[in-house]
Amino acid sequence: MAYRLSELVERFGGELHGDDVVVEQVASMEAAGPHELVFVGDQKYLKQLDDTRAGAVVLTAATVDATSLPRIVSPNPYLYFARVAALLNPPARPRPGVHPTAFVDASAVVDASASIGPLASVGAHARIGANTVLEAGCRIGDGVNIGGDCRFYPNVVVYHGCTIGDRVVVHSGAVIGSDGFGNAWTGSEWFKIPQLGSVRIGNDVEIGASTTIDRGALGDTVLEDGVRLDNQIQIAHNVHVGRNTAMAACVGVAGSARIGANCMLGGSAMILGHVEIADRVNVMAATYVGKSIKKAGTYVGQYPVQSYDDWLANASHLRRLDGLATRLKDLERRVGKTDENK
Repeated sequence: MAYRLSELVERFGGELHGDDVVVEQVASMEAAGPHELVFVGDQKYLKQLDDTRAGAVVLTAATVDATSLPRIVSPNPYLYFARVAALLNPPARPRPGVHPTAFVDASAVVDASASIGPLASVGAHARIGANTVLEAGCRIGDGVNIGGDCRFYPNVVVYHGCTIGDRVVVHSGAVIGSDGFGNAWTGSEWFKIPQLGSVRIGNDVEIGASTTIDRGALGDTVLEDGVRLDNQIQIAHNVHVGRNTAMAACVGVAGSARIGANCMLGGSAMILGHVEIADRVNVMAATYVGKSIKKAGTYVGQYPVQSYDDWLANASHLRRLDGLATRLKDLERRVGKTDENK
């Protein structure tokens, strides 16, 4: 596939400066060739334009005169570059139909344009929408409803009764609708609490490899439209995630937490159960959220990295804080009495 810059501008907007060259692919500035497009989103990378062999570049209006290369001016070069990359690299699609080694229950409804891969399995009364692809080894449980234009990579498992919208991408090894961690202590052993809810996933959601989304205990676990989950994330039962919220790898969200829209959670952030997080909250990596956050903003809860010796010294001081606080209160009390005597 190849496009002239003017065709890209017509499709994605922006302003063309210089020759209307043809680009066939996107690349980094170091590796780009004469028919490839690069981008500059930060002025500190402008010097790399002097050495690049790229055929064209996407940059901002503030840096448009930094090069004589054919260029497209955009307020967000990174997003523009991503859209061009998606245009030039559409995912390969298998042929429609059911592979001979796949199993589809007789009561299931599979659109004729869908593709069911080798050794995949579709349960009773499940519904698979138009142009959806289930790759090798996927298991779709009874009563699952999957919309159109979805892509499930190998070995995805969706438990019974879950609902998934349109244009959802689920990567290998993800599990949707497994039981939540519900147990009651009898006094001598654990009694498993039935998990009677389901999982509801909206449109345009992406779920990373080996991510787990538990079904609700009574109501449903919900991911609204546009949610982005990285790899190896745990979403517990009855969690509600608002639209366009993104989570980086290894985030853990405990049961019944409610996360607002347009939030960003850094890698390994931990969210306690039953807390509520407002819209447009950024939680930095490895932060523990133990109480509700009611105001938009950026939140962090870890110390900056330090050497082991420094950590050990600080930890030693922390162990004595309670005693120091007691001595300070005692000192304040005595100073106060002295003042009264005066």
